[in-house]
Amino acid sequence: MGLGLSLTAVIALILLVFAGVKGANLHLLFGAVIPYAAFIIFTIGVIYRVVKWGRSPVPFRIPTTGGQENSFPWIKQNKFDNPSTTSGVIVRMLLEVFAFRSLFRLTKSELKDGKLVHGSDKWLWLAGLAFHWCFLIILIRHLRFFTQNVPFVIQLFEALDAFFQVGVPLLYLTDIFLVGAVTYLFLRRVVFPQVKYISLAADYFPLLLILSIAVTGILMRYFIRVDIVGVKQLTMGLVTFSPVASESIGVIFYIHVFLVSVLFAYFPFSKLMHMGGVLLSPTRNLANNNRMVRHINPWDYPVHVHTYEEYENDFREKMKKAGIPVEKE
Repeated sequence: MGLGLSLTAVIALILLVFAGVKGANLHLLFGAVIPYAAFIIFTIGVIYRVVKWGRSPVPFRIPTTGGQENSFPWIKQNKFDNPSTTSGVIVRMLLEVFAFRSLFRLTKSELKDGKLVHGSDKWLWLAGLAFHWCFLIILIRHLRFFTQNVPFVIQLFEALDAFFQVGVPLLYLTDIFLVGAVTYLFLRRVVFPQVKYISLAADYFPLLLILSIAVTGILMRYFIRVDIVGVKQLTMGLVTFSPVASESIGVIFYIHVFLVSVLFAYFPFSKLMHMGGVLLSPTRNLANNNRMVRHINPWDYPVHVHTYEEYENDFREKMKKAGIPVEKE
């Protein structure tokens, strides 16, 4: 159900652009208006989610850690997996964000010959790592379309990405790795029964959407020629708020841009927001120092407590008559 709905939605989005550009000549709508709207929704949505998470109270210190904690001096502490200091937390967060350390430690369970077997799941970690890093590099490479003179940093990324210099135009390695990683993550949800059982449309849709973005981008670069001068003119016009959508660019470009716009607009309201959530998660960004430092919830507000002294003052005479001992006569 979720897979069929997601696939239908992505196909419908592609057909919508095709009909709008080819049939109604809505080049400016799909080339400028919708990208502007998507960027605004993305920016406001991300800020709203981050602020909302940041204002959420953390009544208890709840880090989820692995390895030996800081307990006795003769037992070696795992300072990065189970940090008790701020510097240790920073190192753990860097490993989490840039190397997906928690995913690297992930194990899977399955039945083999009637026995429950636990094993490593490094393929998931490798696919996730490749997908995120390739997506970031591709995003950086695309910044060349929004600058008049391409910065040296972007040129360096492009040179490293096309290091093997395969074919003309040069083959970017991130294109291959991104498609391969997304395909693996998608097939994993379709093939493995345990993962398929818990997969919803919210899991399939972003994978199919990103895969469609990658495929349309590859088609433009290697197979279907587009007017690159018109593309540059449009992207620079978006930066200077004077976009000019040319009919000569090609419908495949508008499909690519529209799918990217949908992804950006969908981002703040989806599971993809784990990009910002991992930095604000108290299970990750808190040190495990419960035995050394008392955690006081900063959102606590003063509550009037009826102390025993006040209780005795209110009921002293009745307590005496009932034979209940009192502290003050």
